[in-house]
Amino acid sequence: MKERCFFPRGGRWVNRFLLVPAVLFLAFLMAACASTSVKRVDSEKVTDLSGYWNDTDLRIVCDSLIRSCLDSSQVVQESGRLGRKAVFLVGPFRNESDEHIDTSIIADTMEVAIFNSGRAEFAAGGATREALRKERLDQQGNASEETARRLANETGADFLLTGSVKTIVDQSGNTRTRTYYVRAELTNLETNIRLWIGENREIKKVIRSSAARL
Repeated sequence: MKERCFFPRGGRWVNRFLLVPAVLFLAFLMAACASTSVKRVDSEKVTDLSGYWNDTDLRIVCDSLIRSCLDSSQVVQESGRLGRKAVFLVGPFRNESDEHIDTSIIADTMEVAIFNSGRAEFAAGGATREALRKERLDQQGNASEETARRLANETGADFLLTGSVKTIVDQSGNTRTRTYYVRAELTNLETNIRLWIGENREIKKVIRSSAARL
């Protein structure tokens, strides 16, 4: 005969074999409560969850700034002197805000907006440019003479687009406002003359919280 073990609980004795199912059931309930739910939404839908910079803000700001830049009378005039579409190079955008913002996404979105406008072209820069140069150099010794791409034959950019992101935060009690200032500048690469400066202040958010600390 197997010996059964008992444990005292509240003045009573509980069989340990009855305790195991209860523990397993409790573990199952805890796992169910910790499950994750995922719901797909339209990429154009505004989803402000935290009040911080998001994809909607990115789209609004970049589209607005690129339209302003390409419509600028000075940019149009300078491009006309070239007798062709101006070639843009998108440089870095600095994050001078109080939150983490991946500004490389801003630069990438600016490139897409320029390309899709059909009114200008842009030259590859940064890591892409370095990869292209490395490949061309490699072709000089490994590709046939007929197919190897020539060195020192790049199309130089006419204008450089750079910018920055800043925030102003105002708070009173459990309510605060976040205003984003996104600035962009277009510079003539040969003369260093600024052709256009734009600033977008459309993104302003009011965040209210029930917590004492925001």
